[in-house]
Amino acid sequence: MSATKGKLYLVPAPLDFGCEQQASLQDVMPEATLQTAARLGCWVCENAKSTRAYLKRISALHPLRLPVQALQIQELPREVHKKGDHSGNFDARPLLAAALEGQDMGLVSEAGMPAIADPGSSVVRAAHDLGLQVVPLTGPMSLMLALASSGLNGQNFAFSGYLPQDPAGRAQRIRELESLALKTGQTQLFIETPYRNAALLQALLQTLQGNTRLALSCGLTMGNSVSRSAQASQWKRDKPVLPLDMPTVFCIGR
Repeated sequence: MSATKGKLYLVPAPLDFGCEQQASLQDVMPEATLQTAARLGCWVCENAKSTRAYLKRISALHPLRLPVQALQIQELPREVHKKGDHSGNFDARPLLAAALEGQDMGLVSEAGMPAIADPGSSVVRAAHDLGLQVVPLTGPMSLMLALASSGLNGQNFAFSGYLPQDPAGRAQRIRELESLALKTGQTQLFIETPYRNAALLQALLQTLQGNTRLALSCGLTMGNSVSRSAQASQWKRDKPVLPLDMPTVFCIGR
């Protein structure tokens, strides 16, 4: 083990994962973040293929420390993706062996900040347990961008991840979150897989009270992004057309 331990850098990724259109990295990512990512030779990631694609985009702006195929890229286990890694059941310490040998490492997810609405918290927790310095880098975070553009309470908010897929369970969960938002003033944020966004919006409009405020942010940081916030009754009346095939953050509150 090296006397000098490496650091774990939390490297944000652009929010255009899975989108036909890609944003310019120079428009959405700070230069310092891209420069730091370019010098890292060891990575822990959600998906190796998308990580290599991201690093190739970075290499067009900053030379990488090693060719992409020569980088050490480790994936989090599939079950961590499905069930999340915040419960403490997954031991990520073996993934950080290179940092214990003195090499700086990067943690990256498919979009946004790793460990925020994405897997990675187990790696961050393991780094702290191993005495490694954890350094979060600056980059786009869809939840905070959506909250800021919603007009809803930014002093008290909660993220609930994905809602149930079955209609009855989804409607019940919507009513629970709405009740909490209206009673406490706490803004409720949640997301969905893009191809289910339209169904979730329909369920929200069928379930929410008319005076509950609903805000959607679609395709954040993209050229055709849209953010709209209005009472549910106004949504029903106006029937706005939004790019729901893009990654979307939903917010409800008062």
